[in-house]
Parts: sequence; structure tokens; C-alpha cells
Amino acid sequence: MCPSQKVTDSQTIIYEKHNGMGYVTLNRPEVLNIYNIQMRDELYQVLKAIKDDPEIMVAIFRGAGERAFCAGADLSEFLTAPSPVIARWARWQRDVWGLFSSLPQPLIAAVHGYVLGSGIEMALCCDLRIASEDARFGLPEVSLGIIPAAGGTQMLPRTIGRAKSLEMLLTNHWIDAEEALAVGLVNRVVPRKELLPTAEVLAKKIMSLRPIAVRCAKEAIRRGSEMSLREGFELEKQMANLVLSTPEALEKAQASLEGRTPDFQDR
Repeated sequence: MCPSQKVTDSQTIIYEKHNGMGYVTLNRPEVLNIYNIQMRDELYQVLKAIKDDPEIMVAIFRGAGERAFCAGADLSEFLTAPSPVIARWARWQRDVWGLFSSLPQPLIAAVHGYVLGSGIEMALCCDLRIASEDARFGLPEVSLGIIPAAGGTQMLPRTIGRAKSLEMLLTNHWIDAEEALAVGLVNRVVPRKELLPTAEVLAKKIMSLRPIAVRCAKEAIRRGSEMSLREGFELEKQMANLVLSTPEALEKAQASLEGRTPDFQDR
């Protein structure tokens, strides 16, 4: 499927819409799509547009070019320290990672080539990750005398465990797509030519389900992972009640049990 409606004229991000899907492409292929300040600002605007768009049910994130999804941050920009006042203002104004994690729509990362530093962090902000066979993942920050600053030390252990995360961080150990699959960093590994089609198949499957159920399931897992089990059970109950709070929901559940088509048009 090819996107048909270009939404932005950004230089570092291409955002397109097609049949309920949003396509976000990191567009600095000449420098391996490294994440710079301009990309941060343009990505922030795109994420806001997705969050506020009732037509977008799923968003797919990918990288332009043949060599990388994203090879990390542009250290020549991000290691130049502004004044504390300016730094606080910029973070408040452009909290990309907080915005990323707050999107209610399911997000799919379709990654290839180099997926390093900020590239891994961006992929971890997505709910599903599909990798091409040539993908390579690494967190080189500690080897450069710094540490990840966009959630890598927090999200990676929650995804693949503490031991493997420490190995990647402390020894600059890169892993290939098959190892990423084995440790749970990605959901699937496919040939490069099947990367986007596979992501679109998953997106269509998600879009075939009831939107409120999809969003509540995502919210229950996202928020529940930061709670105690007892608190998580309570959150799950709240989400379940929300999903079943309309006559349409009850009719759909009853129709499913009876093996028939619901007699309404779900929205």
C-alpha cells in the first residue's frame, strides 16, 4: 500500500495518511536519519497531529533510505549545553518522548539497517516492532562517555530484561535482528522487501478491531506496567467497564457469543 495524502512539508520528517493509517518517515537518509534538533521539533508537531486526529487509528514509523532507521542523535547539537533556563524551557516545550508515550493509537516501528541510540529509544516508544533481516541494534552512548537521555535506560530493561540491557549499555554490544527477536526487542523479523507490507498487515488487523477496546487495552498495559499488581487489576477493571459502557458494546459482545453479526455500525 502506498500513502496517498502528504500532511506535512517538514524537511526531516515526512508524514502521510492513507485509509486510517499514519506513516511517519524519518527523512535524513544522507546522514543515516540521525536525530537532530530540527527533527525533534518536527517530530513533536507530527506526534501532536496524530494524537489529535480522529481519523488515524494506527501509525507506522520508518526510516528513509537503504542504510538506517535511525543511527542515533546528532551529538554535535545535543551535546552543546544551553543555559539551564533555556534547557528547561525547551524540554517543556518539546517533550517528544513524553508525547510519544501518551499517544492513544497503536504505533508500529518498521526498522531496518542501523537502529542505534535514539533510534532504539524511538522504536521502544512504539507498541510493536518489525525488523528487517539487516537490522542492527545498539546503544553506544556509554562508550562515548555519556548515557542515553531519552528513556533508553528505563524502557530497554522493561522490554528485554536487566542483564541483556546492561550488556548492551556497558560493553557497546550490538545485536542483530535474530538476537533482537530472541530477547524480545522486536516482534518479527522479515526480509527487507516485506518490512512495510508486514507492518501494514498488522495495522489492518488492529484497525479491524473495535477502536475503544484497542485503545483501552494499550492504556491498561502501558499504565499497568508502572503499577503494583493490585493497582493494575483495578486499572484493568476500570478499562473493561469503559469498554462495556455503551449499548453498542454490549450488543457486540452478545453477538460474538452467539456467532452472529451485530445489528449496529460500530464506530
